[in-house]
Amino acid sequence: MSVYDYSAKTLDGQDVSLADYRGQVLLIVNTASKCGFTPQYEGLEALYRDYKDRGLTVLGFPCNQFGAQEPGNAEEIASFCSLTYDVTFPMLAKIDVNGPSAHPLYAFLKKEQKGVLGTEGIKWNFTKFLIGRDGEVVERFAPTTKPEDLKVAVEALL
Repeated sequence: MSVYDYSAKTLDGQDVSLADYRGQVLLIVNTASKCGFTPQYEGLEALYRDYKDRGLTVLGFPCNQFGAQEPGNAEEIASFCSLTYDVTFPMLAKIDVNGPSAHPLYAFLKKEQKGVLGTEGIKWNFTKFLIGRDGEVVERFAPTTKPEDLKVAVEALL
């Protein structure tokens, strides 16, 4: 199994297979518009713009499971990301990342790279998973890890 075995919906409701990103380095992030970490959108966008031509794609997955910090609908999320942070990387439909309704991709990511103290659960918004060109989960980063601090790890995979 790899991330390429999963699919998701875009913010506008279209199905997308992660196999479409085969051969790219992926940074998969659960996002929220009303979180203390929300300014990380700026760093994620900068990372995407700096490395997209070399094969990096950032995938944002809005999630409302942490402090109800992503209450908006798809149109509101798209508007916020575009107008506030000029986000151009792909944003997917809002999902759950924990619990019985967790998106299957996140169930896989959490099993492949556990968090602090070996726990699987996502602790907060802006947890980041770095995926190699082969679709394998390489590393998991805490919400407190700033996107700019991922440059060395990203470059090592490009």
